[in-house]
Amino acid sequence: MKFECEVAVIGAGAYGLSVASHLRAAKIETKLFGEAMSFWRNMPKGMKLRSQPSASNLADPKGELTFEAFVADQAVRLTGPIPREMFVSYGDWFTQKTLTELDTRKVVRVDRLGDGFCLWLDDGGLVTAQRVVVAAGLAKQEFWPAAFSGLPRDHVSFVSEQAEVSVFRGKRVAVVGRGQSACEYAALLNEAGAEVELISRGDIRWLGSATPEQPEDMIWRLHKLLSTRSGVGPFPINRLVESPGMVQRLPLLMRGMINTRCLRAGAAGWLKPGFAGVKTDPGRNILEARVDGSGIVLRFDRGSSQYDHVVLATGYRIDIARLNLFAPRLLADIHCIKGSPKLSRGLQSNVPNLHFLGSAAVMSYGPLMRFIAGAGYAARHVTHYIRPPRAVGRTSKTGGTSIAAPATGMVSKT
Repeated sequence: MKFECEVAVIGAGAYGLSVASHLRAAKIETKLFGEAMSFWRNMPKGMKLRSQPSASNLADPKGELTFEAFVADQAVRLTGPIPREMFVSYGDWFTQKTLTELDTRKVVRVDRLGDGFCLWLDDGGLVTAQRVVVAAGLAKQEFWPAAFSGLPRDHVSFVSEQAEVSVFRGKRVAVVGRGQSACEYAALLNEAGAEVELISRGDIRWLGSATPEQPEDMIWRLHKLLSTRSGVGPFPINRLVESPGMVQRLPLLMRGMINTRCLRAGAAGWLKPGFAGVKTDPGRNILEARVDGSGIVLRFDRGSSQYDHVVLATGYRIDIARLNLFAPRLLADIHCIKGSPKLSRGLQSNVPNLHFLGSAAVMSYGPLMRFIAGAGYAARHVTHYIRPPRAVGRTSKTGGTSIAAPATGMVSKT
């Protein structure tokens, strides 16, 4: 069967852009679907990346289009953490430099077609591909605690849905969570003039000093010395995390322990100055949430409070079924572990030619896949796995070396 392209990449975030760049450089016919950096565009205004600039690079094959190269090329000045808006601009710059085609149509359904796949698009279009690489990021993976199920969105929303904080000026807002998103959004609300209360089951785990200029204590200086470039995980686990291929070979139980240890909730220390006016009272569990007039009442294991709005920053739980992307018969064939696809070499699922990158790969390849820093490994690994063999001494109609169809490859049973 002749397919329209060899590889279809679904999602144009850090992982999708990076793998498409690598595939096209390897002369593999690739179609990339999605709006560049769409997840980041929808994040709250004023947010900044927790990761260092050196750990925030998109990946091109030559390693030239780094964030540092973008800053130099655009003659912009960066002091402190990377603003969300600047990172989005970096993604646009990377796209212009590496990709001549980006199909912004949305893929709404994927099903098998012979040895390949058929992709239905939101405008009624249809594309066939021999392989599919899913780089959907955290779309539709938000974790909503049971107490908030079914409540109207004008009373409760998820942090990634609230791009504009100024609408809450003068309002009483509860932010649920204690990770980077929760603490940063609470700080932004506080700066915007809202009365903010952070609700969490435990204390905030602050990472680093309050300002880059502030002298750091000996323990944190030692931590920086032992850290890896990505900054993911504590020493010595962080050394293993930098090699996702090694993590993938570990027993499932050990991978789970590594992920749990490295993905604990934490917030950057530079948030502390804007956090001064945020009310915190850790150690509370939410038992019930109900709408009361124009507000929302939360009942805790000790007392209750009323707010104008609740913002959930309760993290993400991967379940590829919630992507609403795969035809039922295809979804049923994908072997999953608690919602995450079980991946073998080439980040390939048990369904031949179907690959998953980013957060969907954390269960199999470890915590680096949860961060921008993992995009380079994923792009190189997938491209190396599916790079087609080149025929020697036979030329195509255009005069270049002809390219054979990519091999399916073996799928590990482990």
